[in-house]
Amino acid sequence: MTARALNRYAPAGHRLDDLRSRFDQDGFVILESALTREEVDGLLAETVRICRGELGDIQGSVPAGPRDGDDDVMRRFLCIHYPHKLSALMLDTMRHPAIVEPLTEIIGPNLKSMQSMLFIKSEGRPGQAWHQDEMFIPTRDRSLTAAWIALDDATVENGCLWVLPGSHRRGVLYPNRDHDDPRYDCTVESYGFPYSDADAVPVEMAAGSVLLFNGYLLHKSLPNTGRHGYRRALANHYMSAESLLPWTRPEEGRNMAQADFRDIVLVAGRDPYEYKGVEEVRSPRIRPDREGGCDR
Repeated sequence: MTARALNRYAPAGHRLDDLRSRFDQDGFVILESALTREEVDGLLAETVRICRGELGDIQGSVPAGPRDGDDDVMRRFLCIHYPHKLSALMLDTMRHPAIVEPLTEIIGPNLKSMQSMLFIKSEGRPGQAWHQDEMFIPTRDRSLTAAWIALDDATVENGCLWVLPGSHRRGVLYPNRDHDDPRYDCTVESYGFPYSDADAVPVEMAAGSVLLFNGYLLHKSLPNTGRHGYRRALANHYMSAESLLPWTRPEEGRNMAQADFRDIVLVAGRDPYEYKGVEEVRSPRIRPDREGGCDR
């Protein structure tokens, strides 16, 4: 798909009145050039520091030695979960006004985030099969929304995201299963949905642009087939602060309707559940990517 064809998914000048209607219709919008070149370069430099272990431990990673080059170190990683717990810059980006302001228009004035993921997909590394984020991160009001920040130009060749426009509208979570497709990492794949690959749209974006998409939207990515280089991206997940987050089992004596994961970051407005406090539950870790097999 050409940049001109994709422009219908990018509200002109990021007008907020147009953004909500397009998001409701398609399940995603593109915020073109939301981050400056300087901001992107800062995040790329921070990515190297994170991969080298300079900002803290990452569960499942191999420590970098003083003789290891930056490229050699980065190529060990496919995805790092919770980089905002390692990096003040990544945390600041989670709160970036150019991202949060449109999100408050889409979700509401009170906004919290519960997850960040730093993707470092070098040449030959796999993508992720069709899936819906809400299957992994359940919200009680269907408000889950991802902000996928391109740190490199994302192209079909290097493994950009593909989406099925409108697939969020039914509000249905489709079944999932394990797979053995070498194109994808160890994450399960969704199936049984009334769409085909012919309906899919590749989301090619320039570095610094941001893709906002609904938690029910079916999306995937393919391997980086480029001969050299990365497809790096920072993805943050957000939701309404009014909604409980039943991401883990409730404590004994409480029913599932009261389950509320509190390892969160408030990024806009007020948290009506602030009396519960905030907990440190999750730690930075790497995602299995088929090298050495999948832990199932």
